[in-house]
Amino acid sequence: MLSPYLLTVSTPSRICLFGEHQDYLGLEVIALAVDLRFYASATLRSDRKLVIHYTDTTISSDEQTHTIDLDSPIVYRNKRDYMNSAVNVLLKRGVHLPGGVDIYLRSDIPIGKGMCSSTTLVVVLIKLLLELAHHPDRDNPHAVAQLGFQAEVEEFFEPGGKMDHYTSALGGLVRLDFKSDIEMERIRFDIPGRFILFDSGATKDTIQVLANAKTPVLEALDALKGDGILSVRDFACDASRMKLLDKLPEVLRHKLSASIDNYNILREAASILNPTAFDARRLGQLLNRHHANLRDGLGISTRAIEDILDTAIGAGALGGKINGSGGGGCCFAYATQEDTPRILEAVRAKGYWARELCQDAGMRLEDPEG
Repeated sequence: MLSPYLLTVSTPSRICLFGEHQDYLGLEVIALAVDLRFYASATLRSDRKLVIHYTDTTISSDEQTHTIDLDSPIVYRNKRDYMNSAVNVLLKRGVHLPGGVDIYLRSDIPIGKGMCSSTTLVVVLIKLLLELAHHPDRDNPHAVAQLGFQAEVEEFFEPGGKMDHYTSALGGLVRLDFKSDIEMERIRFDIPGRFILFDSGATKDTIQVLANAKTPVLEALDALKGDGILSVRDFACDASRMKLLDKLPEVLRHKLSASIDNYNILREAASILNPTAFDARRLGQLLNRHHANLRDGLGISTRAIEDILDTAIGAGALGGKINGSGGGGCCFAYATQEDTPRILEAVRAKGYWARELCQDAGMRLEDPEG
């Protein structure tokens, strides 16, 4: 059956395996795009307005519309006015939108739970509008990711990084290095076993959590500039430099130490994500260690997340961690295929939402007959 829409595009959510709170430090991230997607469909209008329709699966509990007049200046209504900012960055880049469009949004992604729902909204809108404009960047995930970052972060002077934008646009299992410009490596390896996503039931203040985790680490690095420290990488290259942390106040020392260990964890994880070196139990151990740093070092876990992860590991999961910026939202566990049903049952019995995840592709134009 043919779709009633002119076209539909989609983009995936992600889980961050390693490197949480590392991208904005110019470090690395290993992330996996998963089969929870944000969809945007379009039909043409006879005027010069973009009318965006959304429901409880995206932003609100009721169906609402947001209208953008392409012939009027775009004014931001608040600091998270991402629909306006997505259009604005395209117009400022000189992207020509030929006419008005009705845009219909729907999403499988938990909202406000660390699953990059806001990023996927921005990326899917940019992808859709580039398709409608027949712009050459419509199939360029790097360009779409950078535009998404500008719309979500730079336009509002917010503290976020680029992990979500690049993982969503690129898809698959990726290693992203943010030391200068983005360096991307596709890790062509299907991780054996299963990842299981859990929702703690609590929303979170992403911007505040990011600021609380980011600012102290940057302050710590700045305080050690006189000792030749410019990056967390400097400690990985020379372990003897760890004694410099003794110069810092306790809070800064604690948070920087956690960031250093998380960088070391990522480097070891990268070394086993291949067919010859893979070790499922070691992967689980590294996830647990990463989570402990996020919980105890950066202080971004919650009682509900700890309850979920303890239950999952008690039911046989090899490891698990918080997902996203923290302070609530989702977490995930890694397990063998055989143990997954028992883990799902144990966590659901405590009243939490749970779902198996599969690796998925990046942004794409959907088949109109699909």
